[in-house]
Order: sequence, then structure tokens, then C-alpha cells
Amino acid sequence: MITKNLQQLRQSIPEEVTLVCVSKFHSEDAILEAYNAGERVFGESKVQELTAKQQNLPDDIQWHFIGHLQTNKVKYLVPFVQLIHGVDSVKLLVEINKQAAKYQRIVDCLLQVHIASEATKFGFSEAELLDFLRSDDWRNLHYVRIRGLMGMATFTDNEVQVGKEFKSLKNLFELIKSEFSGRLQQFDVLSMGMSDDYRLAITEGSNMVRIGSKIFGHRFYP
Repeated sequence: MITKNLQQLRQSIPEEVTLVCVSKFHSEDAILEAYNAGERVFGESKVQELTAKQQNLPDDIQWHFIGHLQTNKVKYLVPFVQLIHGVDSVKLLVEINKQAAKYQRIVDCLLQVHIASEATKFGFSEAELLDFLRSDDWRNLHYVRIRGLMGMATFTDNEVQVGKEFKSLKNLFELIKSEFSGRLQQFDVLSMGMSDDYRLAITEGSNMVRIGSKIFGHRFYP
């Protein structure tokens, strides 16, 4: 079923868009089926679950952390994580840099922007993010690489609203690319869109989508 789901899904995702298979709360066997179908990028949202799976699964899997990350858990991820999606504060970015320095390893990060109308979502406001980047403080963080932005739209059936939220993030992404082109190296990732809204996100300029239930089916929460 997973292999068939992936074959169908791949037909609706352009080649230039990275698919992150959201495997949180799914078994290692399920991940292996997706792996054997050709997938290499998997997303997890719980540090303990991710570190356990990473030890048991193939070494060439690119693990993305897509959940809300607490600073005291950063040290468990930096030895191997490929990309951290939800960097929602300067404090967290500083901690990632501190822990990555111990391994002399540069960790790729996406800055999470709050674009939804729901207060429960995390992230920088547009003004906060621009103030931070314009301060140049981030240039002292030698072990993190800011690769782009991530955002989550409002959970609603209103496609007009969701489309506007995605468009606002795309506009901010292009603004930052333009203003900081000489200082932000490899700022090229715009991660937005999940199982219910990935098509709309791609239309609005996303080049990385995070999809779980359309691949693995519904999750069984512990």
C-alpha cells in the first residue's frame, strides 16, 4: 500500500520539489517499505523516536526534524540530522550552533515563520525575522547554515486563506533572497505544504513538502 501511495503521490509532485516522507509514529518496517520504493528523506517530530529509528535504519536516510524542538533536546540531533525545519527563535538557533560546534559539524536549518491565524502555531513574525537578519548577529553562528524558511498554514478548508498565507511566505522568502543574497549562502529552501494542502503550496512556490498520511495512512498515536 505504501509503495502504491508513493507512486500515485509522485505523479502530483514536480521533480524539483523535495518530498519529505513524514514517518512520525509509523513503524520502522513502514519506513523501510518507503525506502525500498526509492525514498530517502524522512521527517520526524519527536527526538527520542527519531534517534531510536536512526540507529536501526539505513545510513543513507536523510533525517529531517519537523517538530517543535526544545533547546535541551538539540544535542541528541546535531550528530546526524540533515535539516531542522522548525527553528522558531534566536535562542534555539544559538543552541544548535553551540551543540554543533562540539562536533565541528554545520547543521542546516529553516527559520519557521508564523503565517497562520492560529495562535498555537510557532514561529517568527515577519518583522522579527527581518530585524534578526538585518542585525547580522546570525553571522557569528558558524555551525548553522540558514537554508530557507518553513511555514504552516491555518488548518481550514478555506483555500483562499491558505493560498494567501503561502503567498505571503513566498514573498518573504524572495525578499530575503534578494536583500541578503551576498550574505546568506545556499538560501534556497521553502518548506510549506502537507497532505491536505501540498498542491496549493506547490502552486504558490513551495519546493519542499511534508507528507505523511497520504503515504503511510493514518497515524497510531502512542
